[in-house]
Amino acid sequence: MIGAIVDQIEPVTLIGCGTVKKSVLNRAIVHAPYVVAADGAAQVALKHGITPGAVIGDFDSVGADVRAVIAPENLHAITEQDSTDFDKCLRNIRAPLVVGVGFTGGRVDHQLATYHAMLRHADRPCLLLDKKDAVFLAPPDLTLDLPRGSRFSVFPLRPLTARSEGLRWPLDGIGFGPGERIGTSNEVTGTVRMQVSDPGMLVILPARVFERAALALGAPGAVRWPSRSA
Repeated sequence: MIGAIVDQIEPVTLIGCGTVKKSVLNRAIVHAPYVVAADGAAQVALKHGITPGAVIGDFDSVGADVRAVIAPENLHAITEQDSTDFDKCLRNIRAPLVVGVGFTGGRVDHQLATYHAMLRHADRPCLLLDKKDAVFLAPPDLTLDLPRGSRFSVFPLRPLTARSEGLRWPLDGIGFGPGERIGTSNEVTGTVRMQVSDPGMLVILPARVFERAALALGAPGAVRWPSRSA
């Protein structure tokens, strides 16, 4: 990525305007201490006593109260209307991992648009966290050490195939695809190893394993999808 607005060597917490529980936000910030707000979510951050290091969006929801608190050089307006504020943020953050809080639990169309942006920018590791779930787009190759019996669901956003170890029901030999085959409520039986043929497989885990997933996704040397511009 050239000319990123936010460039951090540590994971970044990105706040949205959906449901933001203080306890969830605190967990995210412990792992990802630099905070970015998507447009009007700057008010959400300030409400929780957090001043974001950057605000990115079309600024249709950024009021004078936010501008009075946050330095002008930390306000980054992107006025085009062909993408969501989440998309604008994700494509302008360079970091090992983006932890998104406040992008689930609200409007369904907004949540689906978030998944669309994660697929569109599959080379930017991103994990969405809320009170119940941790959701991310599977990289080409992933190893996770999770407690036995943990829920492990997969949901394809496009036709693809996968291979797995450490799941009660292996993913091998299955043609996944929207309207065809999904993988809800699988179960961890050991160290999970998964390979995916193409970007587009959402992995949905219980929120209690967030830290383990975040460490694996943001680890130095973690395998990533190539940039679409590469």
